[in-house]
Amino acid sequence: MKNSVKEIAPNILKTFASQLKGKLIFPTDLDYNETRKVYNGMIDKHPGVFAMCENAEDVVAAVNFGRDNNVLVAIRGGGHNGAGLGLCNDGLVIDLSGIKFVEVDTSNNTVKVGGGNIWNEVDTVTHEHGLAIPSGMVSTTGVGGLTLGGGIGYLSRKYGLTIDNLLEAEMVLADGSFVTVNATNNTDLFWAVRGGGGNFGVVTSFAFQAHPVKMIIGGPTLWPIEQVEEIMAWYDTFIQDAPEDLNGFIATMVIPESPFPEQLHNKKFCAIVWCYLGDPDKFETLFKLVLDLNPVFAHVGEMPFPALQSMFDGLLPPGLQWYWRADFFNDLGPEVRAEHLKYGSSIPTPLSQMHLYPLSGAASRVGAEDTPWAYRDAKYAGVYIGVDPNPENAAKITDWCKGYQEALHPYSAGGAYSNFMMEEGQERIKASYKHNYERLVRIKSTYDAHNLFSVNQNIRPSS
Repeated sequence: MKNSVKEIAPNILKTFASQLKGKLIFPTDLDYNETRKVYNGMIDKHPGVFAMCENAEDVVAAVNFGRDNNVLVAIRGGGHNGAGLGLCNDGLVIDLSGIKFVEVDTSNNTVKVGGGNIWNEVDTVTHEHGLAIPSGMVSTTGVGGLTLGGGIGYLSRKYGLTIDNLLEAEMVLADGSFVTVNATNNTDLFWAVRGGGGNFGVVTSFAFQAHPVKMIIGGPTLWPIEQVEEIMAWYDTFIQDAPEDLNGFIATMVIPESPFPEQLHNKKFCAIVWCYLGDPDKFETLFKLVLDLNPVFAHVGEMPFPALQSMFDGLLPPGLQWYWRADFFNDLGPEVRAEHLKYGSSIPTPLSQMHLYPLSGAASRVGAEDTPWAYRDAKYAGVYIGVDPNPENAAKITDWCKGYQEALHPYSAGGAYSNFMMEEGQERIKASYKHNYERLVRIKSTYDAHNLFSVNQNIRPSS
């Protein structure tokens, strides 16, 4: 049983505050309610205290306080976690938003990033050097959460997942020690943090391998939702065989009123959002195969990579209601395509959607046991996303999302990308790590035997 922060003696809290360069925020403080907001407006948790950390020493003090006083501990980086696992009720939130820096070494194209950064801050700096790190699809996502869960994005077919480009991490363990993990130092922890989530400690910095990416050719193509089965069948073959310079995720969605043309507004579509990294002179020939399918809208052109990475940020501001479900898929057979037509035709709110991200190319060439990410042989990571600004629609988007996932799950590979999961129970977590789960349990038992870091997609230590 965890203690409430309210039960802790004032002198202990005063000592804790004196150990921090940052500050503590309590429920009685004026900025408390603003501080407890996260990206998903459906999350309404009331932590006992926030430790607003500004450096690794602050994190050490916070971890020691949480452990020594037996309070529930949550770790918040960018606050984007759909399930709201960067917060907890009555406990301690170790907030990393004050630990931000982006340091580029052009001699070897490596980048060191703070544990509190979000991806658009990283993209802005790396783009100046003609570089990019494989990350996600929305630039407001936190670096820490996305990386520790795996990291699927526009660059995955060419350069792999985010974890495949992680070279090193600095982290605070449950005993308060500060360690560096990489391919030669604390190798068991380095394996675990590349997909095992925040189970093993608080990461205060990441070092990544960046790649030469400056201008790309990208953007969306749209077909009426009635064509989703046809387009999905074509896409299933096309994207697997396409050059790795080309990526594109397929979606069912409603077109919002901005920034698309008026004739498309509030209509349901099958969409593919493209990203091409290769020789521009070869793109026209390659993309003719797409245009031959007669999309009703094609807005694909040259742009800076960060422009694509942030293309949907304005449509998805913080504070919307969100509900997520997810699955991996090995194929998009007729039964799968039929369910996408059914649920894609009944999207409940304009921002709700489904995405399928291809996992072929570089992401598929890493061994299934080389990182905790167990589904290297899956073709797609799917996510069903219920989104709406109105809390009154929370049940509507949740029910649609659950129905979509439950209809397709029998045709799935069995697990899901952990960053796309809500709080869905231990069996779901085990299924998502598959054959790597027991190794994660052994490492968890070694470094966090009492499960201090439990507010996550939790790997429970052995008893």
